Amino acid sequence: MDAQVKGRVFLLLFSCIWVPMVVLGGTENVTVSSLSRPKVVKFGALFTVNSVIGSSVMPAILAAVDDVNADSTVLSGTKLDVITQDTNCSGFIGTIDALQLMEKEVVVAVGPQSSGIAHVISHVVNELRVPLLSFATDPTLSSLQYQYFLRTVTNDYFQMYAIADLVDYYGWKEVIAIFVDDDNGRNGISVLGDALAKKRAKISYKAAFSPGATMSDIDDLLVSVNLMEARVYIVHVNPDTGLSFFSKAKKLGMMSSGYVWIATDWLPSVLDSSDSNKDTMDILQGVVALRHHTPDSDKKKTFASRWKNLKSIQTSRFNSYALYAYDTVWLVARALDLFFKNGGNVTFSDDPSLRDTNGSALKLSSLRVFDQGQKLLQILVGMNFTGLTGQIQFDPQKDLIHPAYDVLNVVGTGLRTIGYWSNYSGLSVITPEVLYTKPANTSTSNQHLYNAIWPGETIKRPRGWVFPNNGKPLRIAVPFRVTFEEFVKKDKGPAGVKGYCIDVFEAAIDLLAYPVPHVYILYGDGKRNPSFNSIVNDVAQNKYDAAVGDIAITTNRTRIVDFTQPYMESGLVVVAPVKETKSSPWAFFKPFTIQMWGVTGVFFLFVGSVVWILEHRMNPEFRGPPRKQLITVFWFSFSTMFFAHRENTLSTLGRCVLIFWLFVVLIINSSYTASLTSILTVQKLSSGIAGIDSLISSPDPIGVQDGSFAYNYLIAELHVPKSQLRIIKSEAEYVSALQQGPKGGGVAAIVDELPYVELFLSNSKCIFRTVGQEFTKSGWGFAFQRDSPLAIDLSTAILQLSENGELQRIHDKWLSNKECSSQNNQVDDTRLSLSSFWGLYVICGGACAVALVVFICKVYCQFLRYDLETEEPEISEPESARSGRRSLRSRSFKDLMGFVDKREAEIKDMLKRKNSDNKKQISHSSDVQQNSPV
Repeated sequence: MDAQVKGRVFLLLFSCIWVPMVVLGGTENVTVSSLSRPKVVKFGALFTVNSVIGSSVMPAILAAVDDVNADSTVLSGTKLDVITQDTNCSGFIGTIDALQLMEKEVVVAVGPQSSGIAHVISHVVNELRVPLLSFATDPTLSSLQYQYFLRTVTNDYFQMYAIADLVDYYGWKEVIAIFVDDDNGRNGISVLGDALAKKRAKISYKAAFSPGATMSDIDDLLVSVNLMEARVYIVHVNPDTGLSFFSKAKKLGMMSSGYVWIATDWLPSVLDSSDSNKDTMDILQGVVALRHHTPDSDKKKTFASRWKNLKSIQTSRFNSYALYAYDTVWLVARALDLFFKNGGNVTFSDDPSLRDTNGSALKLSSLRVFDQGQKLLQILVGMNFTGLTGQIQFDPQKDLIHPAYDVLNVVGTGLRTIGYWSNYSGLSVITPEVLYTKPANTSTSNQHLYNAIWPGETIKRPRGWVFPNNGKPLRIAVPFRVTFEEFVKKDKGPAGVKGYCIDVFEAAIDLLAYPVPHVYILYGDGKRNPSFNSIVNDVAQNKYDAAVGDIAITTNRTRIVDFTQPYMESGLVVVAPVKETKSSPWAFFKPFTIQMWGVTGVFFLFVGSVVWILEHRMNPEFRGPPRKQLITVFWFSFSTMFFAHRENTLSTLGRCVLIFWLFVVLIINSSYTASLTSILTVQKLSSGIAGIDSLISSPDPIGVQDGSFAYNYLIAELHVPKSQLRIIKSEAEYVSALQQGPKGGGVAAIVDELPYVELFLSNSKCIFRTVGQEFTKSGWGFAFQRDSPLAIDLSTAILQLSENGELQRIHDKWLSNKECSSQNNQVDDTRLSLSSFWGLYVICGGACAVALVVFICKVYCQFLRYDLETEEPEISEPESARSGRRSLRSRSFKDLMGFVDKREAEIKDMLKRKNSDNKKQISHSSDVQQNSPV
């Protein structure tokens, strides 16, 4: 070991004295003094030169190297040099070339474009600590796994989410993915599947072909996908062979109306880097594609104007990868410049884990470790500058920030931009640079694109699916019912089934703009109703394509299948046995309860008495012998019920009381009339069950139709014991179970869906009734597999049937129009009790009480005044004597009652006369005293 150390020291001293301090890309690049920069620093470039991407990348890299070396502000005193390796479209050759590149001790490797080679090289650069700036877009190339991997183009992860947003924007639910079966293709489509799932869409079929597939293989693949249902194709292939794919599709008639083609960024890369070809553009008419978005700038325009004068150009045009390649070189140059300014050195050392095996010609020991590769990587990741593609900056996942794409439409002889996509705001017709200055908004209402022109030269959005052209009709499960066959039943006709549900489905199918071949398959043994949950589960498991029949839409079922718009309203109701209540000759007593009759009678007498008291003194109609006055009170009291009282009220208090009382009488009369009318004209039924609450609270058995969801609902939601439920298997059993009742071995009531109940009541001549209210709300619909586009179109057709009246005509054809009263209105429910009127009585009673108090106070005051003024004004008489006589007189109750019985006018005249007499007596007494001698 000491000898080795001494040898290295000697070699180092020898190099410092005799070897020029030059950093070469080869084996001479041994060490560099930390006090000065190297004269030359090299990086490697690994691409397929003769490819769509390589033909744009290589001239851009060379141009960028020249521009860096010509700029004195970057790498001052150090020349940037590039070592290129051509992978020649071969994974094996590309891997060998990459290893040869590492032997030359480059400080950075740029490329490759192939994701397969990038995966292999990423392991190598991780070991040798050489940063890899790659153009591979494979989403699985992660910086978490490959520490030295740095992607300098937009990750395909974002492109696949952009495609998912496009699919969701146009409302498609299924797509077919066509891709090359390599790392880039498989992994990209895998991400697309995840992105579509978040939009409730899916890849219905993955059509993969090998990288070396022949035209015959491609032709077979296109023929197979053309037989499928989906008509939205996502094409994720290599740019060098992609156009031949569309050429085959054109020959098969797959570039016509009804088809949707969405290509990833490979297609714009081909079209942008090649001269316009009319034949090529004719093939691609209507295709939608994505292209890396690069903002317009003066730098970009200057680069475009220089393109034709660059070295090693193969085409007169370039694609977006040329811009990324140019910025990548400048990224390397700026990072190295900062690296050297921070005292970085370019040194390499042996990797003890790489040793040559005896007899091996691989020379693994020639692969050396870049000692400060970690430091350079950190500088690269932290760079932030503006290039041809916009802002060059990396996020924590080492992806470029602000990923964005142009949404293009092939129209005429060129590409038309119909919008943009960014992970900041989704789809928009506004450029991402403008959106970055506003708050992010990815809501559905904020997604916009200009109209696209689709294959077939139409702006109408393609439906995106057709029935598969493989001779297989739609498999439709139909419940083989035993009860209520009016809805659906077996038939000897061509269809094999008929009924209300079948007619609705056929009418909806006829409204569609395309044929729907289908075949009905009976579900069940015909001996008992099948389980509707089982039918729905079999549709979800792809045993059937759809289910047509009286299938209730429930929460659990919507989780596994898609339903159409309900074509029949439904809900659970209670059917109970009822009996008619016979009419009574004393029915006129029934509107009021006994308590109500009693209180009403008492108030009639009370109000009559109050009015008599208030009117007796001033109204001659309320005076006379006691017998006459008693008759007047009774007559006046009860005649107010019919507003037929003849007596007029003269006092203000009497009128106030009468106003309140007449209002009460008006309300009582109106209520009595309405209640009596209801009792005498509406048929009365009696039942021990008032609704679902009283039914489940009793221990009596409850009937449920065989196969109905009501069975599970009563158990799971209303917690009814299973032992309390009885399965009803036929309409005859319906009748017998209800007639027998719980004591006779039957049921107290039956819980079933409203359409069945209405038909049952009609068929049974309305001898039973529904009681209570409908306690669930749902409907019947046709069930399809999840995300089936047919469910949406049929929902629209069902709405049309409802609007044009056809749905009602089908209903009238199959289902009886006879309706039965749905409510069991008992007599007690229409009787009026005191609780409804006590407020009126309180108001009227209060008015009477107030009037009586005012009247009594008034009369008492008049009596005191009358009593005082009847005394003789004797001045000389002591006050105590007068007071004594006044007290004796005031204690006479008989005198008070006699006073009250006098007429008001008589009292006033008496008081006026007494007042005049008293004044005369006082005047006479005064004169006598003055004339008497002193």
